[in-house]
Amino acid sequence: MNVKLFRRVKIRSYEIGLRFRDDEFAGLVAPGRYWMFDPLGKTRVEVVSQRDPWFVHPKLDVIVKSGALADRATVLDLKDNERALVWVDGRFSHVLPPGLYAYWTGVRDVKTEVVDARRVRFEHESLQAISRSASVDRVLEIGTVEPHHQGVLMIDGKYVETLPPGRYVFWKNVAQVTFVQEDMREAMLDIAGQDIMTADKVTLRVNAVVNYRVVDARLAVTVADNAQQALYRESQLALRAVIGARELDAFLTDKDAVAAELADAVRSRAQALGIELISVGIRDVVLPGEMKDLMNRVTEAKKAAEANLIARREETAAMRSQANTARLLAESPTLMRLKELEVLEKIATASKLNVVLGEKGLADKVVNLL
Repeated sequence: MNVKLFRRVKIRSYEIGLRFRDDEFAGLVAPGRYWMFDPLGKTRVEVVSQRDPWFVHPKLDVIVKSGALADRATVLDLKDNERALVWVDGRFSHVLPPGLYAYWTGVRDVKTEVVDARRVRFEHESLQAISRSASVDRVLEIGTVEPHHQGVLMIDGKYVETLPPGRYVFWKNVAQVTFVQEDMREAMLDIAGQDIMTADKVTLRVNAVVNYRVVDARLAVTVADNAQQALYRESQLALRAVIGARELDAFLTDKDAVAAELADAVRSRAQALGIELISVGIRDVVLPGEMKDLMNRVTEAKKAAEANLIARREETAAMRSQANTARLLAESPTLMRLKELEVLEKIATASKLNVVLGEKGLADKVVNLL
């Protein structure tokens, strides 16, 4: 026997052989030891391990078409709208995009599940395990709606649904998916200082505050490119219109009315943007320097006039009281006598009393009083 005419092939229990003749697939070779007669060197055997269940080969399509894998492997031929989920030994392994695949089933426990990707949002009972796999980002896009937010899902430019807080998964390369989050908590919009002219031609710098919250995430995303910026611009224009229709004194004396009118002017536009107004207020009013001085002088004059009026009222009240007292004393000698005794009591409490008698008869009067 000429040994050079034979070739020895050893295939272990967890391996399998792929036999090719003239570079054409000729079948599978089961585990074992073989002597192959090949005097012309046209036959070769490729030994592959089944411990790695995913069978990858340049001529996989030819091997699949031969039918040799029918009892030894799971074959998946995924179309454009299909994806496959693969579990190995009861653990999720990976997600397959469209294409031709084969998995050996002789050594490892392989389970596959084909799903329709035309429904762009992917839902599955094992979603948590699937979304944590290493290669999932090739075929799946993962989005998270944070607490106190809502997510607006749009597919191919059309609104689909509003999602509550949670984790969501979408198939890639199936449709154009837009996923936008909106914060549903109360927020504050600071309308920065802007120069506004009142009806009486006085220029002011006014800052306003708008407290709001988003109540319809769909409207907030679809009506305007930026709902908050649109509300800011609307508030600016409304503030100019409201203050421009008032004179300075009317504005300064009733800023709450200005805030209420501003809220009424902005509310309808806010509702169209999916926003609810909570409160609107005028925070700061800055007057020009010369107007400040004038207002200070006016205020000072008003306060001085008020102080003078109060003093005159007090004087008038005191004089009226004295007149009433004098009238009562004149009408009642007894009250007059009590008043005299009250005066002498006050004099007697002093440390020293000097009485100078000049007029005749005055001493008798003092003695009679005592």
